[in-house]
Amino acid sequence: MLSLLSLLQTPRDWPGRLLAERLDVSLRTVRRDVDRLRGLGYRIAATKGPDGGYRLSAGSELPPLLFDDAQAVAIAVALRSSALTGVDIEEGAQRALATVRQVMPSRLRHRVDGIAFDRPQSEALVDPAVLDAVSGAVRERRVLRFEYGGSDDPPRRVEPHALAARGGRWYLVAWDLEREDWRLFRLDRMAPRTPTGPRCAPRALPTRDAAAFVAARVKGTIDDTGWPCVGEVIIELPAREVAPWIGDGEFEELTPTSCRLRLGSWSWTALLALVARWDAPFRIVGPEPFVAASAALARRLQAAAGSGP
Repeated sequence: MLSLLSLLQTPRDWPGRLLAERLDVSLRTVRRDVDRLRGLGYRIAATKGPDGGYRLSAGSELPPLLFDDAQAVAIAVALRSSALTGVDIEEGAQRALATVRQVMPSRLRHRVDGIAFDRPQSEALVDPAVLDAVSGAVRERRVLRFEYGGSDDPPRRVEPHALAARGGRWYLVAWDLEREDWRLFRLDRMAPRTPTGPRCAPRALPTRDAAAFVAARVKGTIDDTGWPCVGEVIIELPAREVAPWIGDGEFEELTPTSCRLRLGSWSWTALLALVARWDAPFRIVGPEPFVAASAALARRLQAAAGSGP
């Protein structure tokens, strides 16, 4: 019956014979289990004819929630990892987990209780009401007004395009009506005003999608072509020790103890810091601005070392 319910949750008409084949039961068993689900409060519509079948309809009341083992464990893991979402729902998630756990059979409770992991919480939690308001404006394509960052500036007016999450933070990608340009806004700094404004027509993003737009702005670029500063170095370390830590960079093994790296960052100095963290000898291949930044940083470090006691 649980497997039947899982299939019916797919938004389509399911012919009875196809359900019987998928569940490896008789057509009579399918009819009986459909009647049992209806008795529990699930609204299952049936249509006759060669193209007919069963479809799960939305109900006015919440029927008993039934989960198979895999679904129950998945829900428990998702609720326990709520702190990673960046939305301030930790308390509600823990209460929901306690409710679900209470009605689980003992074999499942033991499995769920054995799932433990560190849950570093985001430092920039988003109020669920803010997420709901901004999501509604995006969905309905309505002009959004909001205070931003607690400043005394006039409220911002934007045409919301999409929401995107990155690194535990939520962002709104929107067209700023005052600045007439695309902007990125953190939801934890927003205080939406109501009501929303008029509807707005969709605009074409300068990147392939909202996630790429956020990635580009985090990198300090205006498109998703990559980092503004990209350089190459040869470092005296085995490739296996470097590869796990290069992010979206590239590497090429030269010898068992050295490799060539191609890395990017938002500035040449930041790129040098990225390479220096391996604490191993390296040689800059290029480009020239990277070499010049290295020489300038060397002079600054030498001056800093010479100014001590």
